[in-house]
Amino acid sequence: MRRVIEDAQRDKNWKRWGPYLSERQWGTVREDYSANGDAWGSFPHDHARSRAYRWGEDGLLGWTDRQSRLCFAVALWNGKDAILKERLYGLANPQGNHGEDVKECYYYLDATPTASYAKALYKYPQAAFPYEKLVAENARRGRDQLEYEIEDTGTFDGNRYFDVFVEYAKAAPDDTYIQLTLANRGPEPAKLDVLPTLWFRNTWTWGCKHEGCTLKPRLWKTHSRRVACAHESLHDFEWLVARKPDAWLFTDNETNTERLYKQENAQPWVKDAFHRHLIGGETGAVNPAQRGTKAAALYRLEIPAGGEVTLQLQIRPRAENLGDFDPERFEKTLAKRKLDADEFYAELIPSNVTDEQKRVSRQAYAGLVWSKQFYHYVIGDWIDGDPYEPAPPKGRELIRNGPWRHFFAKDVLSMPDKWEYPWFAAWDLAFHMLPFARLDPIFAKQQLTVLLREWYMHPNGQLPAYEWEFGDVNPPVHAWAAWRVYKIADSRGFRDRNFLESTFQKLLLNFTWWVNRKDEHGQNLFSGGFLGLDNIGVFDRSRPLPGGGHLHQADGTAWMGFYCVTMLAMALELAKENDVYQDMASKFFEHFVAIADALNHFDGTGLWNEEDGFYYDHLRMNGERHVLKTRSMVGLIPMLAVELLDLTEVRKLKGFSRRMEWFMMNRPDLARHMSW
Repeated sequence: MRRVIEDAQRDKNWKRWGPYLSERQWGTVREDYSANGDAWGSFPHDHARSRAYRWGEDGLLGWTDRQSRLCFAVALWNGKDAILKERLYGLANPQGNHGEDVKECYYYLDATPTASYAKALYKYPQAAFPYEKLVAENARRGRDQLEYEIEDTGTFDGNRYFDVFVEYAKAAPDDTYIQLTLANRGPEPAKLDVLPTLWFRNTWTWGCKHEGCTLKPRLWKTHSRRVACAHESLHDFEWLVARKPDAWLFTDNETNTERLYKQENAQPWVKDAFHRHLIGGETGAVNPAQRGTKAAALYRLEIPAGGEVTLQLQIRPRAENLGDFDPERFEKTLAKRKLDADEFYAELIPSNVTDEQKRVSRQAYAGLVWSKQFYHYVIGDWIDGDPYEPAPPKGRELIRNGPWRHFFAKDVLSMPDKWEYPWFAAWDLAFHMLPFARLDPIFAKQQLTVLLREWYMHPNGQLPAYEWEFGDVNPPVHAWAAWRVYKIADSRGFRDRNFLESTFQKLLLNFTWWVNRKDEHGQNLFSGGFLGLDNIGVFDRSRPLPGGGHLHQADGTAWMGFYCVTMLAMALELAKENDVYQDMASKFFEHFVAIADALNHFDGTGLWNEEDGFYYDHLRMNGERHVLKTRSMVGLIPMLAVELLDLTEVRKLKGFSRRMEWFMMNRPDLARHMSW
């Protein structure tokens, strides 16, 4: 935790580097420049090895700085695959009986909050990777059948696979040691080509003004075991390897237009050069001058049955007289960072649980750290196009996210999943921050705050949902997450009333958006969409109803009641030191009671069904009310909208207490929703 505090106080930049590299950049909305919004078809997996990304990078269990300027990942070839294994493979959304589904075996094993130590595992088959088989069989299966996974293909039979362990250990904030352990789990010796790869994200092709640099960065070989790195805003680094490679390979991180578009390349060295050199045998694909913006150290290994090979590397600031790679310092640093991780989790995880539970908890926390990702998306530039590139198709702003031109993201964010969902989702992120508050309270608060900033939140007060459609509606759980994070952080010694107050004020804008936009008839009965719970309605509740009409949602209304009582709790906490918030507490108290009354009305206008003892949505169409008697999670969400008030504490707040008592005496029709 010492490094977390040092980073927060800007004494040392411990979080500058981390496992922030996405597992999938292809097939995302931000890389989609199609005319019809087909993100998966616009940038398929087949393009990924040959086409420069516009808004980010991806790689296999990779490492990068917080703006993803200099990236590291490992690439592999078993001598049988048709393509170099540089990234995880999975089915696009239109494919198979599930789609949008990674078909690999990989595991996040360990990590500290600052990624001063991080470890992950990828299982790489020794047989040809079954790309075509996975696509064909999943396409054949119906929705009533199980997905066809890589384990089902027989690819791992007989333990004929490699365990590829990747470990990162920071000697200093900008000094990272990397250890690759390549283990042959099979019964026979097996060949494996390993390509630790370092490259710069392409920021020079587009002509954009917000990347912080105007010059093309450079990588070049300076020694048989060393590569120099120069970048205008990142400054100078160097990459060292302990073991001399069989070859150094260099190219540029630029699109192979000849392969993809049948247009001559502007220069001969392009993104897929290592694939073409190694698998296609094109010796001229790589730059003989050994310079470029993408470099790999090629190791051609033969690993004995049950044996393993270890490769050690380092990325550090470049300066004179630093010396060569220091194996002794490497071993000491790696051992020390592992010990630091052990000590951190020994303090964090309760001692009264089993060893197995401790391991599960620790790996779960590691998954949170590994699921951080650099996320870059500027809607204005995405809609209008870049100065050096062809203009996007007209009408692009009508496909999605057109009303969000203010949106500007260039941050490390918590992802739901770095392959299946490699973009933030507002309500997923809110839930993630509760365990993060125990792991790293400062990061948890920062994440909740950033989504409320003016370059994320819409001017009308709406929070962006997720990049597929920022205007979709997520359940309003941001206030609850902020309140819970405040209390968890307080229990860990990170009490922060400024965070609570600032968050509360921004949430007032969001609450007002909900009231104005999702309670169209002013009846305290809300709609909103599918509200984060997939497949709980008989039709898509995010779209206009066929034939018109209006839907009063039990879950939407309950979420707003939940929002009210959370804001009430926050206001009461703030009122302990600032009487101004007593008025806000009264507002949310009365608003909650009004919502509870609308939800529970027994005259048929409420959403409670006395006969069934359940909450249902109501469809209002042509002046008639239709009760949608579908039993699902929709009818259970109202159970969340509950808050307990400590009357001893409440009575200390004279203004709020007086108004509450007046309300209870003068509005007995509403007071029946309160229990004393």
